[in-house]
Amino acid sequence: MSTLFEAAGMQEDAPRPLADRLRPERLEDVVGQDHITGRDAPLGRMISAERLSSIVLWGPPGTGKTTIARLLAGVSGLDFEQISAVFSGVADLRKVFEKAKARRLSGQGTLLFVDEIHRFNKAQQDGFLPYMEDGTIILVGATTENPSFELNAALLSRAQVLVLHRLEDSALEILLGSAEKAQGKNLPLTKEAREALRAMADGDGRFCLNLAEELIALNLEENLDTAGLATTLQRRAPVYDKGGEEHYNLISALHKSIRGSDADAALYWLARMLVGGEEPLFVARRLVRAAVEDIGMADPQAVLQALAAMQVYEFLGSPEGELALAQAVIYLATAPKSNAVYKASAQSMAAAKEYGSLTPPKHILNAPTKMMKDLGYGSGYHYDHAAEAGFSGQDYFPESLERKSFYEPKNTGFEKEISQRLNYWQHLREKKKKEG
Repeated sequence: MSTLFEAAGMQEDAPRPLADRLRPERLEDVVGQDHITGRDAPLGRMISAERLSSIVLWGPPGTGKTTIARLLAGVSGLDFEQISAVFSGVADLRKVFEKAKARRLSGQGTLLFVDEIHRFNKAQQDGFLPYMEDGTIILVGATTENPSFELNAALLSRAQVLVLHRLEDSALEILLGSAEKAQGKNLPLTKEAREALRAMADGDGRFCLNLAEELIALNLEENLDTAGLATTLQRRAPVYDKGGEEHYNLISALHKSIRGSDADAALYWLARMLVGGEEPLFVARRLVRAAVEDIGMADPQAVLQALAAMQVYEFLGSPEGELALAQAVIYLATAPKSNAVYKASAQSMAAAKEYGSLTPPKHILNAPTKMMKDLGYGSGYHYDHAAEAGFSGQDYFPESLERKSFYEPKNTGFEKEISQRLNYWQHLREKKKKEG
């Protein structure tokens, strides 16, 4: 009688998943990563020189990190050891290191592949260092997170970081062709549905092959169109980690699209974040920041529009409130742009730190006591409303500090009018100075 494991296809001789069966047997057969696997690329040069060094493979899921590690061990004649930082601890690492030391004594090297290496803490990462330095292991780490943030400097100084790209449409098509050849059947899809299938994979080769295997196993008599494919298979959720690097990548893309006055691109990145489950109020806060940082006085209404979008979302909630965010994104992206306020603020802050605790000029100091009046507080102050054109032209900087020009409005939007005012006041200031 078969066991539950056998019924689930988990016995030792059970068929392997298609993605596993189609793992490339040569490094040059890895699709979509020629920039690191090619003859003149980093890994190609290492193999040609027969000098493999420790590396960290950084890239999204399903791009070939495990496959590349296995192939490197094969072409280098090293024993392949694999552990996952998710399931391994200090005791597991000790066992691996002891086995590697024993192999080394017999003249055999070890390639240690550590999946999700960023999951190890600093102390665990430091544990690799002596074995990397004395040649006991060649470390190949794999991570989906930015090594600059997740791996310590000592480890990074001993390993070259190689970036793997999400698979392009052409690479995914190569995988689908390999799947059809291996299974001896064509995918039951129209041309449009085949394109949709590749889009569903979202750059993940392993997921693409899993979808292909599932479709072929259905033994459909007629080809599925795009709608039929959508009801048959589950679309892969877009890669998005609200607490990781992608969180910051997409909000940066949104902000820079607004700054670049590209409303369509800005709407796309907004949608990507909302579909990925981002907190809408996090997006709203960035819109407020963009309004003051990149638009400022070129359109003073921009910050009000951004704040209004935040209030509307809080009032309506999702999904209706998301429309207010979209409206704010369009308003900000199509508004005239100026960073003059941003620059003026930064320069004035720098001046305040540089010149220390300079006191205001005496003529603008209040003199509530006789002693302060005797010291000259308030003496010589000109009331601007009583001056010609409502402008006295007095200097309000500290007496020991030469007048500075921080705010330089651009000739765009409302700042064009502001620039005219400032030029007029500067003209009056110079005129009054000549008049003594």
